[in-house]
Amino acid sequence: MELMNKLWESAKADKKRIVLPEGDEERTLKAAEKIHKLGLAYPVLVGNIDEIKRKAENLGVNLEGIEIIDPNTSEKLEEYVNKFYELRKNKGMTLEKSNQIVRDPLYFGTMMVKLDDADGMVSGAVHTTGDLLRPGLQIVKTAPGVSVVSSFFIMMVPNAKYGEEGMLLFSDCAVNPNPTAEQLAAIAIATADTAKNLCGIEPRVAMLSFSTMGSAGGELVEKVRKATEIAKELRADLLIDGELQLDAAIVESVAAQKAPNSKVAGKANVLIFPDLQSGNIGYKLVQRFANAEAIGPMCQGFAKPINDLSRGCSVEDIVNVVALTAVQAQSIK
Repeated sequence: MELMNKLWESAKADKKRIVLPEGDEERTLKAAEKIHKLGLAYPVLVGNIDEIKRKAENLGVNLEGIEIIDPNTSEKLEEYVNKFYELRKNKGMTLEKSNQIVRDPLYFGTMMVKLDDADGMVSGAVHTTGDLLRPGLQIVKTAPGVSVVSSFFIMMVPNAKYGEEGMLLFSDCAVNPNPTAEQLAAIAIATADTAKNLCGIEPRVAMLSFSTMGSAGGELVEKVRKATEIAKELRADLLIDGELQLDAAIVESVAAQKAPNSKVAGKANVLIFPDLQSGNIGYKLVQRFANAEAIGPMCQGFAKPINDLSRGCSVEDIVNVVALTAVQAQSIK
């Protein structure tokens, strides 16, 4: 876990304010206590203050020094209601509707991030990815020049030689069900930048398929080929290649036979899946069969860091995603 140790140290060096809108959820409460004790971030719990304190007491969780905000009694509520109305009035939003919606902790937390009252947000222990993406896309929106929000997992595979000494980035495993070639290219570029900026590695990006360099054809393969071409045109500085089968992407002996002229084949550390089904199945197979740690899903493409959790997440997962979110926030100007 050398990477996480480095990221924890980075988070501690420039602490950020991270919103946890599932403030009364058991794992979230335990994680907030740990985050505060470790000094990874300034966690902010959102929800009913009495309920949060009651649950914390029952769990033996010490919330001393941790901020708790109830949207219904916050002095910021009126400001957030008015701002959300302005953002959405062209979509039929009214002040009355805005007043109801913004009281939802997810929407309130997202407004905190939008208006710089927080540096990032982490949710998903209870809510679905769609629940998180909806306010994120409505309020924070995508970063300049980014066409699609996507997700990635950092996969840490013990005792493995593949990728970067057992570390690989998988994308997209949680957001886009069936990306177009253009979206797939954008996902590849975003994940390459994430690998470099967040993980500190030189990305070698494999565009995955059931075909390697023309060994098969058809609509599904053609989408990956086109995405590879678009990504290369947009970012000639990146090592991106495809289409590649999984074994050709990460196993050098297979790559030597199937894609001998590729600079990525056999050495890929970033794997781009052609659709959500394959990505989601792929990361869970590696997580369970290889006893890998799957850190994420993290989001990329938002103007400010908003990150998702698996509903099966552990306390440690929440702590790590908050640390990663804090580090992402450090790069926002």
